[in-house]
Amino acid sequence: MLAAAGLMLGALAACSPGEGATASAQAPAQAEAARHPVSGLEVIDLVVDRGGKKLTFKVEVAATPEAQARGLMFRTSLGDYEGMIFPSAVPEARSFWMKNTPLSLDIIFIGADGRVLNIAANTIPYSLDSVSSKGLASAVLELRAGRAAALGIVPGDRVDW
Repeated sequence: MLAAAGLMLGALAACSPGEGATASAQAPAQAEAARHPVSGLEVIDLVVDRGGKKLTFKVEVAATPEAQARGLMFRTSLGDYEGMIFPSAVPEARSFWMKNTPLSLDIIFIGADGRVLNIAANTIPYSLDSVSSKGLASAVLELRAGRAAALGIVPGDRVDW
């Protein structure tokens, strides 16, 4: 998967799961979060709103610095409505590369307002060239190459997760 080049410049806040109930007298434990079978990361729903048309994806959440550094590296498949989201604790300029990533990807940079800033479409597998946000990004979404164009995702579309 893509690794965030800017990751070395600052630590991102890590998310950790809460503790479940251990005794029957405690409140019922919440359902365990869905986990991806390859990465082990939490899988959540993400929606891209294209002016009223909602596109729903199941995305892995790369919430820790380690998960963000690994990203989709070494992965050989990604479904039509699958992806990975890289949230930032604070909006910042983001830069990604394709080191050790055999899949071509669309890298979608999302601004602090939840709208698509820019899209680096059809990235080159294994490339060490950086692709960057055009502005401060609060998250980055990776989809299989060509999906953004095929679905009509463009800068200004809203992304909710």
